[in-house]
Amino acid sequence: MATFKALVSEQGADRKVTSAIRELDKATLPAGDVTVKVEYSTLNYKDGLVLTSGGGLVKTWPHVGGIDLAGTVEESSNTGFKPGDRVVLNGYRVGELHWGGYATRARVKGDWLVKLPESITTKRAMAIGTAGYTSMLCVAALERHGLKPSQGEVLVTGAAGGVGSVAVAILARLGYQVVAATGRPSEADYLKSLGAATIMERKELTEAPDRPLLSERFAGVVDTVSGVMLARALSMTKYGGAAAVCGLAGGAAFPGNILPFILRGVSMLGIESVMLPMAPRLEAWRRLATDLPLDKLDAMVVGATLADLPGLAPRILKGEVRGRVVVDVNA
Repeated sequence: MATFKALVSEQGADRKVTSAIRELDKATLPAGDVTVKVEYSTLNYKDGLVLTSGGGLVKTWPHVGGIDLAGTVEESSNTGFKPGDRVVLNGYRVGELHWGGYATRARVKGDWLVKLPESITTKRAMAIGTAGYTSMLCVAALERHGLKPSQGEVLVTGAAGGVGSVAVAILARLGYQVVAATGRPSEADYLKSLGAATIMERKELTEAPDRPLLSERFAGVVDTVSGVMLARALSMTKYGGAAAVCGLAGGAAFPGNILPFILRGVSMLGIESVMLPMAPRLEAWRRLATDLPLDKLDAMVVGATLADLPGLAPRILKGEVRGRVVVDVNA
């Protein structure tokens, strides 16, 4: 096939981004040693930024976004991959500095690819995506810190979003008592179906603590929001507990204080998924195949096409998208 379909984005003089589906020649694909026939992509917060304003993430226009992709190797000069291999890609600034998954073809470096576990289809790989992969990294970090189900409740902020939904499902599967914090009370039944034991309204976490330390409650925290919510969650974290921090939907500012760290020995564990070395990536995907209940994963999915993405992008930035959006790029 000499051409491929792509959602091509352009940034105007007003810095607003417009996108349209185009047929492109394969010669326009960027440099790389593996060409992937893309089957599915997904929509993440970063993708929402790229599709609405660029978010400072894209340096060259026109651009093909999509920080995640899954499909089958079509051509390869990389000895680690051969035609027919099922692969997934998360991160490495693909969809930002390098053309990404919002196309039926992608050309990338083989060093960025992970071969999919046998039990995970390409569609389910994108139901997981960067969000679910990051959730697994958060859980693994808390476990390395020493977190065990017997220690008590684990808080997940932004629980109805992509990272939060997968984190709830994984933690529940592993036997943890999950407190799911959300600003959308209507999602309570959905979160309970994923395994949440308790639903906490966001407003309980959106006021800065009136005291540096509040009553100890959470053995661990998966935080996707940051800002005031993280500060309040830390003030309620038990002695020796930890928070795995992976998002900033609530802003980059942290209006907290040092006391949870020096009086209760609380730790804050930063989770970086974009440039993570390959060994922990492979381990995360291995664990996703065993520790994420795939029936729960399927219940999180909303289907979409390339044509739907410009309309969905502003909604994910406003926190209006539940669970995971799986994009069939060939539809």
